[in-house]
Amino acid sequence: METEETKQERREKKQQKRREKIAQHGRSLVRVYKDAVLKRAKQVGKKGRSS
Repeated sequence: METEETKQERREKKQQKRREKIAQHGRSLVRVYKDAVLKRAKQVGKKGRSS
């Protein structure tokens, strides 16, 4: 029964995997959000000019 992990050990492994995933995809997410914000700003800008 020594091979069985404690709840804390399983939790730490899970958190570590989650952190690695986030770090791995952080750059592309920033680009996606930035593009979305710029697109929205352009749409709002066009609406304001026509009135």
